[in-house]
Order: sequence, then structure tokens, then C-alpha cells
Amino acid sequence: MHKPLTILDIARLSGVGKSTVSRVLNQDPKVKDETRERVNAVIREHGFEPSKSARSMRTRSPRLIGIIVSRLDSASENRSVRGILETLYARGYDAMLMESEFSPDKTDEHLALLARRGVDGLILFAFTGLDLDKLADWRDRLVLIARPWPGLASVCHDDEGAIALMLQHLLAQGLRHIGFVGVHAEDVTTGGQRLAGYLRVCTEQGLEPHYALGELDYQSGYQLAARLLQPQTQALVCATDTIALGVAKYLQEVGRADVVVTGVGNNALLRFLFPKVMSVDLGYKRAGHLAAEQLLAQIESGAAPCQLQAPSQLVE
Repeated sequence: MHKPLTILDIARLSGVGKSTVSRVLNQDPKVKDETRERVNAVIREHGFEPSKSARSMRTRSPRLIGIIVSRLDSASENRSVRGILETLYARGYDAMLMESEFSPDKTDEHLALLARRGVDGLILFAFTGLDLDKLADWRDRLVLIARPWPGLASVCHDDEGAIALMLQHLLAQGLRHIGFVGVHAEDVTTGGQRLAGYLRVCTEQGLEPHYALGELDYQSGYQLAARLLQPQTQALVCATDTIALGVAKYLQEVGRADVVVTGVGNNALLRFLFPKVMSVDLGYKRAGHLAAEQLLAQIESGAAPCQLQAPSQLVE
């Protein structure tokens, strides 16, 4: 005897999301006629009969969105999550939050669990080393944050432009000896793209580049500042506010109050400890709103996946 088909099987055979099948079964008038007919054709072909108890449970249960962050202690990701939750809660959705710890294996485990839970959609904070091709089955109910990928919806930050924005501000103040404290370029966005922004402006403005790359933490910023600082240094541009914390601490200890320090992230702790440090707000909370709005448009209206960019803003 063949195992009876489930809603997930119907979704896979129809090429739509599980939530779309549920909406067809519940006769949601917002489902496109073409989509409704495709799902109904599969249902007729396989003689699918939804469980009455399952449908009853479904109508009583809150709609659920999975969120996989890379680090629970990330101030920037927390601001994005706040924007996500504000949008989801306002639209009657609940959320299930998980942490990848930058581990592809752990991410795969979370994806399997979310699939078993039958979540309506997924927002994933992407990172270097994650095999995004594995996400093809989530295409219609997925939005990536921080990393674009062909065929998948995403909300990204202008990493290169953020550094260029800060450098232009410093140049307008007459500063020319500007170093850069960054992250290893293997990290595509925080590392590679932000370094690219620094090098591009140096080339355009005829500046001699001075930079050092390390890890994404304040200890690395402290150590790299010691290596990079020169008597003529006027400013140190940091790839993140976390790195800027370490840089500012080192400059404080060696008495170099003349050196301007800047970061990226608009971190409240950095501004509290070192009020003179400037930063670029990459629009993290706005990115969360955009990601949730895009995901719900895909789930509820069948909108096509698209790639969006959150706006950046200089914070003095």
C-alpha cells in the first residue's frame, strides 16, 4: 500500500509552497487562478484527501515564520530581527528563532526541523560557506538577508558604499592619512566588499592605502590598531563597530586622541563608551522590515522573489 500524500507532497509536485496548498484547500480567494488550478490538478491526479483534523488544527494555529540568525549576540542582526518581528506580528504571524553560529551543518539541521514543523516561510541570515543552492526547495517562501543569490529573494546592505560614504566625509574634513581596519576578505560582505570600498576611494582620490585585516571582534581591532597606527595617521576607518571598540580602546591607551575613529553598525555601546566615534547605519532594522514584507508578499500573493537593498546613513 502506498503511503498517503501529505500537503508537503502536493506542494512539491505543484511547485508551490505548503502555505499555498493550504490556501487552495481553504478556498482562499487571493490565490491566483493559474496557481489554484495547478494545485487542484495534482490533488485530482493523486486522489488527495486532506485530514479534517489536520485542517481544523491548521485554522486554529498561528501562522509561523522561521528565522535563522548567524549570531544571537549580534547587535546588528538583533535590530534586523526587531524589524522582522514588528512586521510579522502586525500581520498575525508568529516566529521561531534559531542560531546557525556560522555553521552550514547546523543550518541544515535547522532547515530540516523547520520543514518538519511546516513553517509558512523562512528568513535566513546568510554567511560565507553556506551552500545556498540547497535552498532551491524554499524558493517561494524564503528571503535571505546580507547575501544575494540568483533566483532567491534577498535584502542586502550597501557594504562597499558604506565605507565609501565614510571616507568621503573624512576627506571633506581635510583628512588624507586614513587607514582601514577590516576583516579577512574570505568574508564576502563585511570583509571583501568593505575593503573594496576603501581601496576604490583611495584609488579615486590618490590616497596611499594602509590597511590591516583580522577577525570580527574587538580584540582583533585592538591588535590591528597597534600594527597599523603611524605618527601621521589622521583617521582609522573600521569595517564594523565591534572592531572600532578595540581600535578606540588602543588609541585611548596610547594617548592618540588626535586620530578619528569610525565604524559601521551604529552600535549603542560604542557610542556610549566613545561618543566621538562616527558610524554608518546600514539600515539593519529597515532591512528586517523589507525582508518580512517581501516574504509575506511571496506567501500571500505569490510575488516573485526579488533582490532589495536597505539604505545607509551616516551617524555622527
